[in-house]
Amino acid sequence: MAKPKPKYYVVWKGKEPGIFDSWDTCKKQIQNFTGAQYKSFKTKEAAESAFKLSYKDAIISPLTPLSTRRGEEGEVVGYPMLESISVDAAFNGKVMEYKGVYTKTKQELFKLGPFEDATNNIGEFLAIVHALGYLKKQHSTVPVYSDSVTAIHWVKTHKANTKLKETPANKSLFFLIERAEKWLSQNKYPNKLLKWETKAWGENPADFGRK
Repeated sequence: MAKPKPKYYVVWKGKEPGIFDSWDTCKKQIQNFTGAQYKSFKTKEAAESAFKLSYKDAIISPLTPLSTRRGEEGEVVGYPMLESISVDAAFNGKVMEYKGVYTKTKQELFKLGPFEDATNNIGEFLAIVHALGYLKKQHSTVPVYSDSVTAIHWVKTHKANTKLKETPANKSLFFLIERAEKWLSQNKYPNKLLKWETKAWGENPADFGRK
C-alpha cells in the first residue's frame, strides 16, 4: 500500500502561527482557539509562499499551486509578492507613458506622460526608479516588479543604455533619464527588482491594457 503524500499546514491565526509538517502538530495550534485560520498545502514551497500572504489572500487567491506556476523558460516561479509595487510603460509608436501601482489592489501610486520620441524600455526604466524613490520616502523595503528585463538591468547598472537620439520633442525625457541615473548613483536601496512573470501570473497589475 502506497504511503500517503505528506502535507504542509499553514496556521495564520492560532496558538502558534507558522508552517507545520503534520496534522497532529497543526491541530495543537488551532484546537480550542477561537477564529483559528489554517490551510493545508501539497508542497512546502506552496506553504511558504502562502504564509507570506494574509489568510484571506491565500484562500481566495486565483493563483494556482506553486508547483504549476512556471515562467517563460519553464522554471517554477511561485506566487508574486502582493506587498510590492508593479510598474509598466505603454508606447504606441508616438508617445510613451508609465505608471506604478500597489500590486495587491492595483491602486495607482504615480503616473507620468505622455512623452514624445521615447521607447517602452525607457518608460520601464523611469518607472522603476520612480518606484524606488517613492519607496525610499516611505521607508519601505517591498520589491518592485517590472516585465522588462532590459529596464531592470539598466537600473542595476545605473545607466539607461538606450540608442534613442535626443530631439527637441524629447528633451524633457532625457532630463528625466539623466536625473534617474544620478539618483541611482547617489542612493542605495534595499528593494529587490523582480521580473513580473506574465506567462505564469497574467498581465502586470500596472498594465495599461492597450494590447
